Amino acid sequence: MQKVSTCSKGFLFSVCLALAILIVPQTAMAHCDTLDGPVVADARVALAEGNVTPILKWLQVRDEQEVREAFARTLAVRRLNPEAQKLADTYFFETLVRLHRAGEGAPYTGLKAAGTVEPVVAKADQALEQGVVDGLAGAIAAHTEEGIRERFRNALLTRKHAQDSVRAGREYVEAYVTYVHYVEGIAQAVHGAPHHDEAASPTAHQH
Repeated sequence: MQKVSTCSKGFLFSVCLALAILIVPQTAMAHCDTLDGPVVADARVALAEGNVTPILKWLQVRDEQEVREAFARTLAVRRLNPEAQKLADTYFFETLVRLHRAGEGAPYTGLKAAGTVEPVVAKADQALEQGVVDGLAGAIAAHTEEGIRERFRNALLTRKHAQDSVRAGREYVEAYVTYVHYVEGIAQAVHGAPHHDEAASPTAHQH
């Protein structure tokens, strides 16, 4: 493989995380609805400490009161016995995640089991916890580079024979469209709308 210039590496690193949106299914990206996702993790802490504040950041202001009420009911019921606690916690997790997803403009299809988060998303969370993104960025950048190179090679090869016959010309067009759309997808991930189309502006949340 040819060496990539410093400029090219910089570009690839700048798009690598955005490209993850393209290469990972949207259902997997919705890891906020998993039992080991960040929303439920904060909810567990809030219930354990009896303090609703840590979870309010996941909500729109309009949904805060509903969650406060659900939180109070949950605290009252979970004191009864272990089984009641389990049921009450699940009720609260579902309420919180449902409202969080609605605030993002995303559908809620129920809580997902722990361990169902897409590896690349789990690594993104891990990078934040560790305060180091080099490994994640490098891995996705390498994947991005190889994807571009593979499609470029195919388009370049078929282009050389595009005028030989109609069939050869169509093979080139197919390779060309695949190559260009892949590059366009990267550009759109960088300059287009973020995850969930930014239905919930950060300023709209209660911090």
